[in-house]
Amino acid sequence: LVLSLTWLGPALGDEEKDGEVVAEEEKEKEEDEVLSDEIKEEDNVLVLHEHNFARALSEHQLLLVEFYAPWCGHCQQLAPSYTQAATELRNESSPARLGKVDATAQTALANEFNITSYPTLKLFHDGNRTHPLPYTGRMDTQGIVRWMQRRAGPSATLLHDTDTASAFANSQDLVVIGFFKDLKGKAAQAFYEVAAETVDMPFGVAEAAELFQAYGLSADTVCLFKKFDERQTNFPVDPARGLDTAELTRLLRIHSLRLVMEFNSETSNEIFSAKIPHHMLLFLNKSSSEQLSLQDGFKAAAGTFRGEVLFVVVDVNGYGADVLSFFGMTPANAPTLRLVKMENNRKYQMEQDSFSDTAIRTFIQAVLDGKVKPHLLSAEPPEDWDTRPVKVLVGKTFEQVAFDETKNVFVKFYAPWCSHCQAMAPAWEELGERYKDHEDIVIAEMDATANELENITIHGFPTLHYFPAGPGRKMVEYKSTRDVETFSKFLENGGMLPVEPPVVTKTPGNSTGKEDPSVLGTDETRDEL
Repeated sequence: LVLSLTWLGPALGDEEKDGEVVAEEEKEKEEDEVLSDEIKEEDNVLVLHEHNFARALSEHQLLLVEFYAPWCGHCQQLAPSYTQAATELRNESSPARLGKVDATAQTALANEFNITSYPTLKLFHDGNRTHPLPYTGRMDTQGIVRWMQRRAGPSATLLHDTDTASAFANSQDLVVIGFFKDLKGKAAQAFYEVAAETVDMPFGVAEAAELFQAYGLSADTVCLFKKFDERQTNFPVDPARGLDTAELTRLLRIHSLRLVMEFNSETSNEIFSAKIPHHMLLFLNKSSSEQLSLQDGFKAAAGTFRGEVLFVVVDVNGYGADVLSFFGMTPANAPTLRLVKMENNRKYQMEQDSFSDTAIRTFIQAVLDGKVKPHLLSAEPPEDWDTRPVKVLVGKTFEQVAFDETKNVFVKFYAPWCSHCQAMAPAWEELGERYKDHEDIVIAEMDATANELENITIHGFPTLHYFPAGPGRKMVEYKSTRDVETFSKFLENGGMLPVEPPVVTKTPGNSTGKEDPSVLGTDETRDEL
């Protein structure tokens, strides 16, 4: 406003002074508002800063605070769900409230609470400023609401008699009830902690002797009730070790899944978040009754490996069609079986035609014992793969090129859909042109979605690895700026960047958040697999 008034000064005459006064008054008013401890709201979310933060803590028993950055895409994506959750909690007169802090403007608060990425959500309980709890729920409206509700009220419902216990156990598909002789004991308190975190299942608690008898229990036990597979699963509390919260959470997650999952839009998130180390997949055409019958042996084998292997049925002509390329398959390959190690995406193919439970158990055990080699994908090499400036590698040609002891080989591992890979493609082609006549330097690339390597796992795109000449099968990951000049310095210096004096630049308002767009070109901007 002041700048525009200055530009229009000659035409405004004496009114210029009045405009400047108004601008100054507005500025002073804004400063007074920032310095005040008044708490304003935006869509039922408390707008917090360093001058009203203490007041907010004193006035609200449960306060979930989002530390955000205005430019952060994840924060922008969360915003509608966050405001909706705030509105729902406000409408039900919950003691839980939601607030937000612009961590790029309120640097004192960001530093106090060690905010290094956005969004970061922390829960403040009873005004305790020194030990906020990290938010561990889902980043959607219902996830936030349920997480806060569990902390606002009792995390488990007290069940007094067999009628209330029976009604509670049958109220939903999954219900957890803890039976404890002493509800004030350590085991019961640990159970309440698990209940507060596991918000997608209702939790009940019982201590009445008649309930122990009704459910066939004699000692402290946590029971999971399901309307599928086995009706009741018991997890007895170890009298010596007590109840381990992490172990109980793990067991509840494992046993809350069906023994055999069907891969579809409703279950995919459950399947990939299950934290079960291996997935056994049965690919079949569900329109074929003959193939559908193969599920019997598949399910019969599943119980043996519960918690270690998750059994999943994939319809090759349905929702599962989109994942076939990941396995190098087409619908014509069904029925077939694959086992996947989730930590490195290694795939193992069951070669025999038998789909009996015995054959499936034998195959899985052999993989777990390390007796089966992974099934590696490889595309066919293009006819001119080695005549281009950038050599095109595939799984079956990688070894002979990358580990040629007479060559220094610089390889880009990419995904065709990766935007960062597409952005750096011209630089990589230019690098290939620059070194195409160097006999001891090879610039290459490999589509890591269509080719797999036994001893190298690619976790993000693009990934750049340098394989120096000489014995020893050495490999160096390139982690610097992705431009031609920096690539060249790296190559000319034998696979490392020369040490240069640091350049200090000051960027006002720059933050340490993970989603800083100013770091484009670093490893932090990779598209993850």
